[in-house]
Amino acid sequence: MLATRIRQKDSLFYIVAYKAADLLERVRFTSRYYFEGEQIEKEAVREDDEVARFISGIERSEKGFQRALNRQKLKQIVNFYETAVTQPMLPGTVLLFTDETLRFQKMGDSESLGYLSEPKGEYLIIDGQHRIAALHFFRQRHPEETKRIEVPCVLFDGRSADFATEMFVIINSTHTRINRSHLVDLYEKVSWESPQKKFAARVVNLLYGEDDSPLQYKINRLGGRSRQEKWILQSEMFNELYKLVTQHSRWVENHLGNRADKCYALVRDYLKAAKEVMSEVWGKNERYMFTRDVTLKALIRVLGDLLPDRKLMGEWERERSPKPFVATLAPWSQLVKEFRADGFYERFPAKGQLERVRRIHLRLTEAIFG
Repeated sequence: MLATRIRQKDSLFYIVAYKAADLLERVRFTSRYYFEGEQIEKEAVREDDEVARFISGIERSEKGFQRALNRQKLKQIVNFYETAVTQPMLPGTVLLFTDETLRFQKMGDSESLGYLSEPKGEYLIIDGQHRIAALHFFRQRHPEETKRIEVPCVLFDGRSADFATEMFVIINSTHTRINRSHLVDLYEKVSWESPQKKFAARVVNLLYGEDDSPLQYKINRLGGRSRQEKWILQSEMFNELYKLVTQHSRWVENHLGNRADKCYALVRDYLKAAKEVMSEVWGKNERYMFTRDVTLKALIRVLGDLLPDRKLMGEWERERSPKPFVATLAPWSQLVKEFRADGFYERFPAKGQLERVRRIHLRLTEAIFG
């Protein structure tokens, strides 16, 4: 196929025009989906809802990085395709990726124009999956019109799948099209993020998925599919852990060797101690607010206050268990009534969540330090 080769620093990629029908045969759709230790049944799909049936059939994989397709957005794009006359249907390029290395044969003396081979496998869609999915339905309804449609595409080849993930993050982190928690989940895979952000993201992932975590499956990563109750957004937990590891970077380096698994063990044992001390209210979110987002954020801040305590942290490093923290957090057992849902916002008055987290943090530290 005819292609224009583009050079930018050390990068090479290609611009091509694909016939719509050919492109639809050469792409695959993926979406991010989390297996949470339980069997999640497929949502009921009406037989007459072709868009819903299409989405339900798309591969969902831990390796996928795309957002789940939005049914309403698809229908809106299909409607635009059907009503657009003078306006181009797909004026912007679709970004495609293959890990295969494509062969480029120059045209005459030109360094940019030439003929590009096609991959043996399917392209992964980095950006434009809704537009291409909508094109799938437009072809079903208007097969003859589809034959006259060309789709501008940018092709990236010969890189690892992490390159495609990073490109997806770069595109979507510059505006609000992507859920903040979704970006946190991908931090580990992008080369340009800071080590501290990758570190904090890794700890959040361990808190979410490890069998011995007090927050297993209680952190809302992308939401919408799990039947389990969620206590806190992944982005909110990430923010607190990121502040902790940056504010105490020297301690994390000296005592944990900058290892996310050791930091996870520290946070896990601390939260297990909090769970033991506050067993009367832990997880009972209909009646109490102790495992709600505002309190969980405050708990992580208290952990930061405890890190300089050499005696306490020395005991934890020797025992590697919740026991040292249980003794320290024991005074919290006297605060149970203060975390009742009834009247909670009056006991911790605030103009917003930030101030309320700060008030809870102060109350918890007062109980420990007097």
